[in-house]
Amino acid sequence: MKKLQKAFEGYDLPQKAMQAGIYPYFRTIESDQDTVVTINGRKVLMFGSNSYLGLTNHPRIKEAAKKAIDKYGTGCAGSRFLNGTLDIHVELEEKIAAMVGKERALCYSTGFQVNLGVVSALTGRRDYIFLDELDHASIIEGSRLSFSKVLKYSHNDMRSLEKRLSQCEPESLKLIVADGIFSMEGDIVKLPEMVDLAEKYDASIMIDDAHSTGVLGESGRGTASHFGLTDRVDLIMGTFSKSLASLGGFIASDRYTINYLKHNSRTLIFSASMTPASAASVIAAMDIMMSEPERISHLWDVTRYALDGFRAMGFDTGKSESPIIPLFIRDSEKALMLTQHLLADGIFVNPVVSPAVPKDDCLIRYSLMATHTREQVDISIEKITKAARNLGITGMGN
Repeated sequence: MKKLQKAFEGYDLPQKAMQAGIYPYFRTIESDQDTVVTINGRKVLMFGSNSYLGLTNHPRIKEAAKKAIDKYGTGCAGSRFLNGTLDIHVELEEKIAAMVGKERALCYSTGFQVNLGVVSALTGRRDYIFLDELDHASIIEGSRLSFSKVLKYSHNDMRSLEKRLSQCEPESLKLIVADGIFSMEGDIVKLPEMVDLAEKYDASIMIDDAHSTGVLGESGRGTASHFGLTDRVDLIMGTFSKSLASLGGFIASDRYTINYLKHNSRTLIFSASMTPASAASVIAAMDIMMSEPERISHLWDVTRYALDGFRAMGFDTGKSESPIIPLFIRDSEKALMLTQHLLADGIFVNPVVSPAVPKDDCLIRYSLMATHTREQVDISIEKITKAARNLGITGMGN
């Protein structure tokens, strides 16, 4: 056995969880991503998806993808920088820029690549990047590739952010990067206070709208739109794999910044383009999002209904104010056990355990789609409450 293999020979945490019957990952779905999915031939209520608008199986989107394949084929065989830019990519970028209210937009193959390639490229050795301690992993990885000084501040704590900003050299570039909706906790960034601090300390702001596009703002335009602060946010990032029913991501900003990124962002220059079918799917999804505002209205209706229902049953939902609802358990083993019990009872949720979160913050991530009904929410709350009681999880459903 070679040294590399031997180094990982002892890694058996997944196997131990499997032997205990509580391994909750890589569950195979045999159907489309809807409110009901098929797993092992059984129907299961899905409350673990990021398809907030419920568009992944929309006939208009599927037809758009098929037509794109007929016209362009299945791939671009190269990067945007060289041979991989299609007119449909340019069309999508123009639509994205108009949607979020910025001069230009640039599309990447995944959302992770956006944050990796943008955060790492914008600042230099004498500059600073400020991260919320609960920012998404892709933002953190992007900061690690940067030569800049990286300073973290306490979650959504603007006093902590100001303390960090005040420690920096005034002449340096300063970039604040934060999620719009935080992906596990479900709370919204305190953007009004953040933009005031950014202007006070001559810093720029980048907001990750991965979980905000299609959820917040006018017609789902995102966090800056939600607060009426689009002109005071410098960069807006988003993904296509959640509300927009496809795969890929974007960064939107002024024309000077986008021009720089087009020629310096390594994950754009050295990665293959997003597929024609993916681009076409996003365009169709955006058209539906803009023309059917009732989807977002219903999403917020079932969100409020679910939050009220869980809280009435005694669940700790933290500071959630979005379709992402954390159910705090604060015990890793019980979080995994609860997930498996629920799957056996026809409810799909996601466990979030250490090291993804501190051990005392282990939770079940329950997320909603615009296609969920109140009746489905009622069924899930009843079954989650029952399972929590049966497992002796204190403070949940008691």
